[in-house]
Formats: sequence, structure tokens, C-alpha cells
Amino acid sequence: MVAYEPVIGLEVHAELLTESKMFCTCAVVDSTSAEPNTVVCPVCLAMPGVLPVINRKAVEFGLMVGLALNCEIPAFNQFARKSYFYPDLPKGYQISQYEYPLAINGWLEIDLPDGSTKRIGIRRAHLEEDTGKLTHVDGHSLVDLNRAGVPLLEIVSEADIRSAEEAEAYARKLRAILQYLGVNSGDMSKGVLRMEPNISVRPVGSDDLRTRTEIKNLNSIRSLARASAYEIERQIALYEAGESVQQATMGWDEARQVTVTQRVKESSEDYRYFPEPDLPVLELDRAWIEAVRAGLPELPDAKRDRLMAEHGLSRYDASVLVAQRAVADYYEQALAAGGDPKQVANYLIGDVFRQMNLEGRERDDIGAILLTPQALAELVTLVRQGAINHGVAKQLIETLYAEGGSPARLVEQRGLAQVSDESVIGEAVATVLDEHPDEVARYLAGEEKLIKFLMGMVMRALKGKGDAQVVQRQLAAQLEARRK
Repeated sequence: MVAYEPVIGLEVHAELLTESKMFCTCAVVDSTSAEPNTVVCPVCLAMPGVLPVINRKAVEFGLMVGLALNCEIPAFNQFARKSYFYPDLPKGYQISQYEYPLAINGWLEIDLPDGSTKRIGIRRAHLEEDTGKLTHVDGHSLVDLNRAGVPLLEIVSEADIRSAEEAEAYARKLRAILQYLGVNSGDMSKGVLRMEPNISVRPVGSDDLRTRTEIKNLNSIRSLARASAYEIERQIALYEAGESVQQATMGWDEARQVTVTQRVKESSEDYRYFPEPDLPVLELDRAWIEAVRAGLPELPDAKRDRLMAEHGLSRYDASVLVAQRAVADYYEQALAAGGDPKQVANYLIGDVFRQMNLEGRERDDIGAILLTPQALAELVTLVRQGAINHGVAKQLIETLYAEGGSPARLVEQRGLAQVSDESVIGEAVATVLDEHPDEVARYLAGEEKLIKFLMGMVMRALKGKGDAQVVQRQLAAQLEARRK
């Protein structure tokens, strides 16, 4: 039986966080904050006789992304017309870049599940304008042109991705870089970041590039992974049945978890690109490019390496903490408030993320939770001082996550301070051993796993507030005494 491997290239469309649109002065607004068709002008409505003007900030943001992705920045840039006839594109064509894009020949490094890394090539990153938005209601299509003309950066990878898991890792890494740069919010639910994998499969060991399909406008990384996995299996099944794959544009049916054909895929010739006659050639000054490079912020990989070097974090923990800028900011705010780096990381990755998962909250939204970085730092300090134990700390995280507040105040109000008194703990241990003679006898006969049961009984007697080290010491001493 033939074994197949996927060949995937990813196109990512990122709206840029400029104040105005790509070729006019209309404001860029959140799609939920303005009435439809109110943030428009003659330019983005394509009225006769109007002329576009290039948005300098959009070019700067595109340069930042290209440099962060290790791209070459050609001095010569040119916009082109792309024939693209859709109801939400007023001009009947799109101003984009084709032969002379803003950035070329870059790469991005992803982490693989086995702990290794892989470099994914970046073919190009080019600027264009976004389309409007269609809403389909009762057999009718309503168009909102507020989004038409918003600066869009399209980032095209090489076909170096070999699994749905690699596609997901690439997408998450790229999304994080865009957020760190401050050029895109990463909020895929609002359509500001859209992903389109181009997928084909071939026999393992072959260098052939077979017919591919493109899955359009995926609005979550989870959908990207699922849609890619499904399309890979669909194409393999076709080849195994002796059939062929048709080059086509596919959609992802979230409800049925299947890909569906939308239209036969166009080629670049169908778009009839030609130089945009209404815009001059864009010649980039090398000094400006280097000034943009010098102003780049610390990016995820650099932050990961710094956290490992400065705070002794494992690569895994540091990678998790920097995967979203909001999480990295939260972590560093907790450190600034005096939290121990390793313990803050442990509680954040374990307990805080668990609460967020239970609530169905995305990690990007960590800045809005009631448990503040300062409160987490205070809680970690209480543990390190021996004022509370880990069990109480975990309970407090649940309360602070739900209600907010000060850990120290909650400890005082609820009487949660750790019990470390040797005599108090010794009495609790003696009582538990007296109440469980069978378990004590079995332990002394060699059934050592019962120590966990006895430890749990003592902690219960102390209402979870016992100092674990003192409890362990008292248990060991009293059990040894009973052995003699």
C-alpha cells in the first residue's frame, strides 16, 4: 500500500492596525463598532476620477513583518491590478503586489512535538487592500464596505509544511509575531487574520508536486488544523480509489467538519495582473529600512531564550509563556511585582490556564481575568514564605479567578494560614494512626504506598492547611516508633 505525505503551503492575510485605509484617509474601524457602509469615501467606493495614495504606515508595518520573518527587502516595489470580480470589491479589481512584493525569501522556525525545530520558508509578503464583507440572509446578500480598502498584508509560505500539526505550529508562531510587532490583533473571530492552506499529497519519497486545493478564509487556528487534516485524508482516499484531485477552491463546513468545493481554482493568469497605473513605483530608502529594523521589539524566540537564560525556565515552559503576547506580558508583570519566576510559571501554566480552559476563555484574553498578575505574585510569595501550602494556593487561585481580591486578605479572613506547629501536627498524626490501625499494620508489613493514604488523612484532619514537610516528618517518625 502506498504511503502518502502532504505538501502544504500557507497563505495568511493579516489586516494591519493602521489608523486609515490603504489608499485613502477613511478610518479603520472594528467591524462591530460602526454602522455598515458609514466609513467610506469616494476612493474606497471606487467613484470615477478618484486616485489612490499609498499609506506610509502600512508600508512600515509590512516592513516590520518582513524583517521579523528574516526576509530580504527589495528596494524596488510596485503595486499591480488584480482582476477580481466580487460584489464586495467596488472597483472590480484589487490593488495588490505581484512581481515586485515588499518582502521575499524569508523563514520562520517552528517547534515540533519531538522537541526538534523546523524552518519553514517564507516566499513573499506583499501589501494589498481588503475587500468588503458579505452577509447572506434569506437568499439575499448584504454588503458592508467599511472593510473595503483596509491595509492587508498577505504572507505566503513555501510548500515546506508536511502535516496539519506543522501547519498549526506555523500559524500560531506567525500569529504571535504579528501580535508582538503590534501590527495585528490576532483576533481571528473578527476576521482580521485569515488563513488559507494550499494542500496536495504525494507518495512518500516523491518530489512531485501534485494537484492542490486551497481552503479559503479559515477563521481560527483550530479550524485550520481540522480542515487541513480532513483535506489530506480526502485527497489520499481519492488517489487510493484510482481517482484524481481537481484543482479547486474549497470551503470548510464547521458544522459537518468537511471541506466543500466552492469553485474551480483560478491560476495567476486568470487574474490578469498588470502594473497599477494610478500609483508610482515604490522605492524604499535603505536607511529607512534599517531604522525600522532597529526599532523592532523583542520577538517570541528572543523572549523565550531570555526567560530561559535569566530565570532558568525549561524550553517548554518558556515557549508556552511567549506563545501569546498577552500571556508573556502577564507573566512579566507578575515578576515585576516580586513573584518567583519558576513558581509563577508553574501556577500560571497549570492552575490559571486550567481555570481559563474551564471558562472557555482564550489565552489572549488573560489581561481581562480578575486574578491580576500582582495577586498571583502575592500568592506565590505567601507560598515561598510558608504562610500557605500548595493545596491552599490552588484553592485560592480558583477564588481569585472568580472574584478577584488580595490573597493575603483572603488567607486572613478565611483562616487559611499554614499550620507548621510540630505539636499540633504531631497530635493530628497520632490521631489518624490510631483511627486506621489496619492501614498502619499493612504499611509496616511492607505496603508502602499506603503512606499517601495516611498523608491524605492527616491533611484532611488539618483542613488542608498542614505544612507538608512537617506532616511527612511526623508521619515517618511515628510510624517508625510503632514499628519498634
